[in-house]
Amino acid sequence: MEKVWLAFAAALAVGLPALATAWAQSRIGSAGAGTLAEKPELTGTIIILLAIPETMVILGFVVAAMILVL
Repeated sequence: MEKVWLAFAAALAVGLPALATAWAQSRIGSAGAGTLAEKPELTGTIIILLAIPETMVILGFVVAAMILVL
């Protein structure tokens, strides 16, 4: 039964940050599209702002790996 709880914890460690990242990127993406329509020179900044929330999923994956290894 303990392995079931570990698997569930690992799934939550990846799933919840993935949902939060999707929500954040949807907001950033729509705002970024409007910004790029007016100021195309801000392309690099918008790409960086879209990449920052992805770190939540990467960190969630690291936590899930640590949960499953221990």
